[in-house]
Amino acid sequence: MSTEPGDEAVGHDELRLASRNHAMPLEALALDVTPVGLHFVMCHYDIPLLDTRPWRLDVVGLVEMPRSLSVDDLRALPSVTATVTMECAGNGRSLLRPRPVGQPWVDGGVGTAQWTGTPLADVLAAAGVQEGAVDVVFSGADHGTEHGSEQDYARSLSVADATSDDVLLAWAMNGAPLAPQHGAPLRLVVPGWYGMASVKWLRRIEIRDTTFTGFHQTRAYRVRESGRDVGVPVRRIRPRALLRPPGFPDYLSRIRVVEVGDHELTGRAWCGSAPVTRVEVSTDDGDTWADAEVSAAPGSAAWQAWRWRWAARRPGRAMLRARAHAADGSVQPDDPRWNVHGVVNNATQRVEVLVRA
Repeated sequence: MSTEPGDEAVGHDELRLASRNHAMPLEALALDVTPVGLHFVMCHYDIPLLDTRPWRLDVVGLVEMPRSLSVDDLRALPSVTATVTMECAGNGRSLLRPRPVGQPWVDGGVGTAQWTGTPLADVLAAAGVQEGAVDVVFSGADHGTEHGSEQDYARSLSVADATSDDVLLAWAMNGAPLAPQHGAPLRLVVPGWYGMASVKWLRRIEIRDTTFTGFHQTRAYRVRESGRDVGVPVRRIRPRALLRPPGFPDYLSRIRVVEVGDHELTGRAWCGSAPVTRVEVSTDDGDTWADAEVSAAPGSAAWQAWRWRWAARRPGRAMLRARAHAADGSVQPDDPRWNVHGVVNNATQRVEVLVRA
């Protein structure tokens, strides 16, 4: 199965999605923290332009004391700032063959930001989650239809996942109030999970004694090998290393150009289930691999920088790759595994380079 882009046409509907959403330019891999305007953006429906003055977050359902909180109420509570790498579950979708229809990500559906907010566990503790609670459902203000289903965008976490100490109700990104496209005035941030879990424009939290079966929980964001397959839910981010493309690019093909000589290859690697312990680099399309130097992460859920010295001695073409290994034994695969929705494709990136004398 080919993984080369361009084998299948992208429809106008997908181009509209691609023009509304955007990837992180890979040159931003040079930065520990992604600027707000370069961080990837994924919005299923229209961006709600919400006035923060009347806006409230309702905490309802199986709780002792239902709450209705303003942004100022949340800001008055103890807050934390966490550096978190967030990746869209569909990152790499356009490289699958046959190509699943959807937001046609290549490899830039990722970014790392410093999120400031109130720990969700504190808000749930103040509301008093009752015995027998099963799921915590998060609903955003964005509304639309998808595959014939009309809904607000909504996702759930188990009570255990929702009350872990790292999940945030975030109102700031990189030290500034959230931008509209990133969920203003409030969003959920679930470190280590793919971005679909971090509900934007958050307006309601409902604690239930039954399992949530909303569209984006049970139909979308599942790894299915066929349309009849129930599939498994998408949760934690799989290991990935990305290479910051060296040299300069050809405008359309993005093939890179470098001179014969020594070049420092750099990039970032991350995994949502465990720290990255090793990054390998190949300059011959995966025939041979060498270990790169890997730096410590700037946060427990943030990407790690890596670097490797490439001695490019011969003119010609080279295909660069990078591969991440995580502490839990998971390894980034060389080839993608196809699925209906085109999610969790963490196959190694390929960067074609022309070395010239």
